[in-house]
Amino acid sequence: MATVTVAGVVLAAGKGTRFRSDLAKVLHPAAGRTILRWVLEALRPLELDRVVVVVGHQGEAVAAEAEAAGLPGLRTVRQDEQNGTGHALRAAVDSGALQGAETVLVLPGDVPLLTAAPLRALLDAHDGHGTLLTTELDDPTGYGRVLRDAGGVRAIVEERDATEEQRGVREVGVSIYAFAHKALAEALHRLSTDNAQGEEYLTDVVEIMAPAGVGAILIEPGEVAGVNDRVQLADAGGVLRRRILERLMRDGVTVVDPATTYVAPEVTVGPDAVLLPGTHLEGATSVGAGATVGPGARLVDTTVEDGASVTYSVLLGARVGPGAKVGPFAYLRPGARLERGAKVGTFVEVKGSVIGEDSKVPHLSYIGDTTIGRGANVGAATVTVNYDGFEKHQTVIGDGARIGSDTMLVAPVSVGADAYTGAGSVITKDVPEGSLAVERGEQRVIEGYAERKRKRMAGDDAAV
Repeated sequence: MATVTVAGVVLAAGKGTRFRSDLAKVLHPAAGRTILRWVLEALRPLELDRVVVVVGHQGEAVAAEAEAAGLPGLRTVRQDEQNGTGHALRAAVDSGALQGAETVLVLPGDVPLLTAAPLRALLDAHDGHGTLLTTELDDPTGYGRVLRDAGGVRAIVEERDATEEQRGVREVGVSIYAFAHKALAEALHRLSTDNAQGEEYLTDVVEIMAPAGVGAILIEPGEVAGVNDRVQLADAGGVLRRRILERLMRDGVTVVDPATTYVAPEVTVGPDAVLLPGTHLEGATSVGAGATVGPGARLVDTTVEDGASVTYSVLLGARVGPGAKVGPFAYLRPGARLERGAKVGTFVEVKGSVIGEDSKVPHLSYIGDTTIGRGANVGAATVTVNYDGFEKHQTVIGDGARIGSDTMLVAPVSVGADAYTGAGSVITKDVPEGSLAVERGEQRVIEGYAERKRKRMAGDDAAV
C-alpha cells in the first residue's frame, strides 16, 4: 500500500438531539449544501490521499452523502455504538482505514464554516504527538476548557467535569486536531468512561499525550463555529451565503441586495451580470455575462446565457439563450429551451419545448412537448394539447408562423412555416406552409334576447 502521509477523519456519527429532527444533524442543509458536505469541501484543497468519515446514526444516508462528495480515497467506517468522540475515532483507527498514515487530521462533521486555511495552519504547525485548534469565547458555555501550564496544553476538561475555576477559562477546544498516528492509537486505547457522561472523550487524548508535548493554535471563533441546533444552523447559513455573494461581487457581479439574494455554492455567474432582490439561484445553475435575474426569480439547475433576462419567474432545468427574455410570472419546466432573442412572457408555462430564435410566446399560454421555429408568434391563451390520457405527443410550429389567440393545437400536429391559425380554433390536422386554418362554429345572433329574459325572470308567461 502506498504511504499516506496525512489522513483526515471526519466524525459524523452523532444524531444531533438538539435539532429535534428525524434527520441526522450532518445531513441538514445550509446555503445549498449539507453540513457534512461543507466540511468535506474544506478538506478538498488539502489534497489528502485518504479521508475517513465515521458514521453511525442513519449511517447509510450519511455514508452516501459523504461518498457523493467525490473526494479521492474517501472511505466510511461505522461506529455501531455511539459511545463518545474518542470511541468514534478509535473505530476509524482500529478499522485499518488509516493504515500508512503518519499524521491523522481529526475534525467534527458539524462545522460548516470551516475552510482549508486553518487546517493548513494546523498541519504546518504540527510537530510531535499532538496539536489542536483552539479559540476564545466571551461565553464558553458548553465547550471543553483548554488548560495550560508552562509546557503548553496539559488537558481539555469538558464543562460537565470542570471545576468552577476551570469554567472561568475562556479558551476552548474546537474538536480539530492533528495527531501522530502511532501515538494516537496508543492513547485511544487508554481512554476510560470515568466522567459525567460515561463516554470515551476524545479530549482526554490531549491529557494522555501532554507529557510528550501538545501544541495549540488560537484562531478566530467564526472560522470554526459548530452547529448544534437550528438557530445556529440558520446563523451559519447566513454567513455562508454572504461568503458566496462576496466572492461573486469581487468577480464582477452586481448583487443589488445581498440580504434577499440566495446563491448556492455550485452556481456560476458571469461578469457584469445583475442579481436583483429576491433572486434564488440553486443547484447547477449558470448565469452568463451581462444577464439580469430578478427581482423575484427562482432558478434551479438552469442556464441563463449572456445578456438574457429573467423576471419574477420560476425556472427548473431550463435553458435561456443569449438575449432571451423570460417573465414576468413565467414557469419554465425541465427541458424548456429558449433560443437567442426568444421571449416567454406573462403567465406562460413551458415544458420540454424549444422556443426558436426571436420567437415569442407573450402571455397566458401552455407550451408542452413543442418545437417552435424562428420568428414565430404565439397568441394569448394558446395551448398545445400534448397529452391524450395515455401518451405525450409532439407539436411543431414552423418558422414565422402566427398562432391566433385561444388556439388549441391538439398533438400530434404541425403548423407549417408562415402559416396562420384563426383565433379560437381547435387545430387537429396539420396546417400546410403559408396557409390559414380556422375552426369555429358559425355565429348566431338572437335579437331581443335580453328583453325576453328579463320578462321571463319577472314571471311574465306571455313573454315566453
